[in-house]
Amino acid sequence: MEIRILSSDDVRKALPMKEAISGMKRAFSRLSSGQVEMPLRSRVPVTDQDGVLLTMPAALPEDGELAVKLVTVFGKNPGRGFPLIHAAVIALDINNGRIKALMDGEVLTTVRTGAAVGAATDILALEDASTVGIIGSSKLAQSQLEAVCTVRSIEQVRVFSPNPEHAQKCAEEMSGKGPVPDNVRAVPSSKKAINNADIVCTATTSTTPVIAFENLKQGVHINAVGAFKPEMQEIDAETIVNALVVADSRESVLAEAGDLVIPINQGLITQDHVHAEIGELNNRTKTGRTSAEQITLFKSCGVAVQDAVSASIVLKNAESENLGTLAHI
Repeated sequence: MEIRILSSDDVRKALPMKEAISGMKRAFSRLSSGQVEMPLRSRVPVTDQDGVLLTMPAALPEDGELAVKLVTVFGKNPGRGFPLIHAAVIALDINNGRIKALMDGEVLTTVRTGAAVGAATDILALEDASTVGIIGSSKLAQSQLEAVCTVRSIEQVRVFSPNPEHAQKCAEEMSGKGPVPDNVRAVPSSKKAINNADIVCTATTSTTPVIAFENLKQGVHINAVGAFKPEMQEIDAETIVNALVVADSRESVLAEAGDLVIPINQGLITQDHVHAEIGELNNRTKTGRTSAEQITLFKSCGVAVQDAVSASIVLKNAESENLGTLAHI
């Protein structure tokens, strides 16, 4: 059996952001219309190593796409000089189950997560949005910024991280990169990052809010992709209460996202506060923003259908551009 093996560089070349954003709109539309076979991610703990194996399969029968992502998160790794997270995606032939490709999952995850934010921003943010506040300085934060700047004409970006050196490095790396404007600067607080911002993006592992409602302007659109565990919380409860909340997957965020689980447990909102899935807005089965003053919030924990669609895009482009290595197994 011949399979295509794709490195992180191969995946990066084969998954351009604009195409990834279009792919995420399709993925979410299929998910919300019941055209995806996708269980919640499974977790296998490796307790001695403070580790967990996550398995995320998905099938899109109408599009002929089938893939599974394997992710390990081992808490002891950084102290040993290894990455905290390892990931790989296997793309399969939906007609016969044959493995077609094995590809780096870390770059794919980073791009598809940013692309989901790009899709949500395109659907929910004000058309004339020009200022972005970024909380976080990781590759995930940078991917969000690239995506937002792909769908809106952004003129100014402010970046905050608890580590000032990381924020400064992020600002320098992203300034003028692709669709990102030259005006990207690090700021010393979350308040300064989000004050008067038209779009706010968060990508942290915080267990206490990094966004305060009092610092947000009316009409802001917020993308929250951290807080992927029930005990994590990036967005304060007041913001959640006052925002039109849209999810990638209602089932996923209600089970996993502390940004919603915590205020629900506090009795501040009910599960019905999740207004819609982003796929429902894209399918026009539900309405999105209804005024220029409305605060909108996209909450994403990431779902396997994003990986399956992204893997399909990667494989198609890799085959046409002859990327990767062919191996017989």
